[in-house]
Amino acid sequence: METQRQKKINALLQQEITALLQGAIRTQGVKNLILSVSKVAITVDLSVAKVYLSIFPANKAAETLAGIKENKQVLKHDLAQRLRNDLRKVPSLAFYLDDSLAYIEGIEDSLKRKKNPLK
Repeated sequence: METQRQKKINALLQQEITALLQGAIRTQGVKNLILSVSKVAITVDLSVAKVYLSIFPANKAAETLAGIKENKQVLKHDLAQRLRNDLRKVPSLAFYLDDSLAYIEGIEDSLKRKKNPLK
């Protein structure tokens, strides 16, 4: 069960990480890439934040996630600069791909088929 504090910090981190990542994409001049932070889940002790990213197109997702993971210390530093008046300590960031869209598409494709996918 999430506490009110965790919910507030999750929302704040989601908003700021989104702004940082989209700003980095614009400054790098990357075209044809949509990146959004779909969810942030912080641990009870507020030390680790799991950040779920939705990246479109899906064929660029793996290399984009790898680039973000390589630069997560820079991202954490920039985040600390933005949140210095809101948080004492910025949590460690762990990035994951949010594959819920692909999962939903798989379910829809299975339902559209005439055959039962379970048999």
